[in-house]
Amino acid sequence: MRGRFITFEGIDGSGKSTQVELLSRRLEVLSIDHLIVREPGGTDVGEKIREILLSKGVKMTARTEFLLYSASRANLTEKIIIPALREGKIVISDRYFDSSTAYQGFGRGIEMEYVDVINRFATFGLMPDITFIIDVRIETSIERKNLRDRIESEGLEFLERVRKAYLEMAEKSERFVLIDGERDPNLIHDEIVNILKSRGMLG
Repeated sequence: MRGRFITFEGIDGSGKSTQVELLSRRLEVLSIDHLIVREPGGTDVGEKIREILLSKGVKMTARTEFLLYSASRANLTEKIIIPALREGKIVISDRYFDSSTAYQGFGRGIEMEYVDVINRFATFGLMPDITFIIDVRIETSIERKNLRDRIESEGLEFLERVRKAYLEMAEKSERFVLIDGERDPNLIHDEIVNILKSRGMLG
């Protein structure tokens, strides 16, 4: 029996990581077997790549950045996510390939045909069952994150392109659920749980 694959997306400071944690706590209370992963990272290789990607002192081209994210994602998907799903677990990921579509595709301007092909290659074609996009204003993002790492220091125009990408993605597929991230985290969590229940993904 294949498990369920739930992903969370949004610009930096959207509160997605908080929602991942709250959902994990809910599943623990319900005694539902699950696994939490994050991107980039989640494996020994991925964590080393994460250090490079989030370092302020490292400069790289857009393609290099994209391929590093994809390398981390490929290792995580093959070594951790797919085996867990085969065991019937719910896997919750803090970011997945949609991040590369938004950040490296729309944000950096890499041709989408390359982004799509490499996304599929790196993930073995594995698609999430549902993806929650936690949406906040750019001003909220900046206030919450204080532009702490290399990606977040790109400026307003970059974040605006990324946010616009997520909003456009949410309109194109039923896999995406757009969530207003400006509200109280507990209210957002309740909404997410209700949506999962309505789709038969949570008891």
